[in-house]
Amino acid sequence: MDKKYDFQKTENEIKHFWEQSEIYKYRNGQNRKVFSIDTPPPTVSGNLHIGHVFSYTQAEMIARFKRMQGYDVFYPFGFDDNGLPTERLVERDENIRANALPRSEFRSKCMRTICKYEDEFKSLWKRLGFSVDWSLEYQTISDLSQKISQKSFLELAKHNKAYLKESPVLWCTECRTSIAQAELETKECETTFNYLNFHTPIGSLLIATTRPELLAGCVCIFVHPEDIRYKEYVGKTAKVPLYDFEIPILTDENVSMDKGTGAVMCATFGDSTDMEWYQKHGLPYKKIIMPDGTIHQETAFIGGMTVRKARAYMIELLLEKGLLVKQETMNHMIAVHERCGTDVELIPSKQWYIDVLSDKEKYLKAADEINWHPAHMKNRYKIWVENLKWDWCISRQRYFGVPFPVWYCRNCGKAVFAEEEQLPVNPLETEPLHACGCGCSEFVPEEAVFDTWATSSVTTMINARYGEDNDISNEIFPMGMRCQAHEIIRTWAFYSIVKSLYHTGQIPWKDIMISGFVLAKPGEKISKSKNNASSSPMALAERHSADAIRYWAANTKLGTDTFFSEDELKISKRFINKLYNAAKFAVMQLDDFKKPEACEESKLLPVDRWI
Repeated sequence: MDKKYDFQKTENEIKHFWEQSEIYKYRNGQNRKVFSIDTPPPTVSGNLHIGHVFSYTQAEMIARFKRMQGYDVFYPFGFDDNGLPTERLVERDENIRANALPRSEFRSKCMRTICKYEDEFKSLWKRLGFSVDWSLEYQTISDLSQKISQKSFLELAKHNKAYLKESPVLWCTECRTSIAQAELETKECETTFNYLNFHTPIGSLLIATTRPELLAGCVCIFVHPEDIRYKEYVGKTAKVPLYDFEIPILTDENVSMDKGTGAVMCATFGDSTDMEWYQKHGLPYKKIIMPDGTIHQETAFIGGMTVRKARAYMIELLLEKGLLVKQETMNHMIAVHERCGTDVELIPSKQWYIDVLSDKEKYLKAADEINWHPAHMKNRYKIWVENLKWDWCISRQRYFGVPFPVWYCRNCGKAVFAEEEQLPVNPLETEPLHACGCGCSEFVPEEAVFDTWATSSVTTMINARYGEDNDISNEIFPMGMRCQAHEIIRTWAFYSIVKSLYHTGQIPWKDIMISGFVLAKPGEKISKSKNNASSSPMALAERHSADAIRYWAANTKLGTDTFFSEDELKISKRFINKLYNAAKFAVMQLDDFKKPEACEESKLLPVDRWI
């Protein structure tokens, strides 16, 4: 052994030895029991950071442990390289906007970009000594993944579990696409309650609003049916300040009597409560906010302005005309898109949904059949399922993703689905195999793409090559383990369970291992979007060794967030050097050791056998 441990030399040599020997290759369970792992395909949305290394390393240790126990370990790696996160990366790297280019040209740029990033990702995992079978590698944008994802959609549509509906949808005006409930985050912000008088035949009605830009979209005023202050107002009409059109005064038991003045304006749409009232009471719709985040051109005073500018201008105008009674500053929680932090709006749109509301009990029961590590993470899942309000919106108005295998009849508008032998199919480039039932053979292709989670949720099926000639579902399903971080319990874990139950009738995996975050500072996780990682993982490995990073990652409880300091790797490094020196000392003492013929292993003490 060398006098001093040279990790650069040793780690490089052992990495090549592993690769040449193919010791991590999955052998199809021919001679051993199979342990299969559903590894999160990292999103191609930027460079990897120490947070990724932390969670992926913890999972990789389980793969090694199971292999040492004698299992044939199915340990694939994939890349989640389609959808909004990848689009935003390409827009940022290329300094372009996706909608400014022909779709084919933008797609080509996306493919070039993901190849570059995926090569970097793969190099890092190999540098860290991950015991992955790289022959099982997959991409969520590959033809196979697209085919399985589209097949999943067609199966759900056939059983009326996937459906098309026009209704108010959560909308990000920055990304210009619909989003799902699971993509919402809440943030606290300072805002202003603006008190305005709505004139009625029996006197003024004082109402507080944080969104005066929606006055033109008012459709009614609600009061609580038991609020004695407003009994005489119910059934009357009120004039909207500045715009002077009349709206009815109605009652609803969901009005909070102690918030604001207890009377609230309903506009289409200020928040989810407005949407619920709109649907419940059959209210009219007034178009105010457009998909690009501007006010509808025909809206008096503020048409064409952005929402924020319109809000500020309306307050100025109300002050100028003496219509603003008073203002109060307050902090409240607003919904934002997790990808970009933009305030989410509610805009009517025709979208594809997957039914998740009708089977909540089934999803809760499935959670009890899965072993959660740590166990308390199951509660996060259960709370999410119990509080679901909307079905899963899976269509996105974007460009680089898995296309919907759907056309619409130009004559009757009916949705026409692709045949399975056409998959994977792009309806923008291909026609249906048959005419519509009405006899028309002209079609309008669906331009939306799947939400990236709609494909990521079938990683177990992609790994099994579900429905293909070389389907190995019987070998690996349900998978032994899913590893993932806790913030995607509401997305990846939930959606995977939904899809697995719908398509196979089984849970997707027996165990789920939840890792924590690495924090840059209190309350702030290290992330690609925040660009707040101190040093790249590859640079850290070159300076301190892969083993030092792995030892650090092993020192935290599952599901627990931790801080990272490079100084901690120096501690790891010292431990590894001590281990090396101890081994070197032991080898020196054993130089002249010859195993006696009579030294049978069965006669050794347990501690000697272990060593």
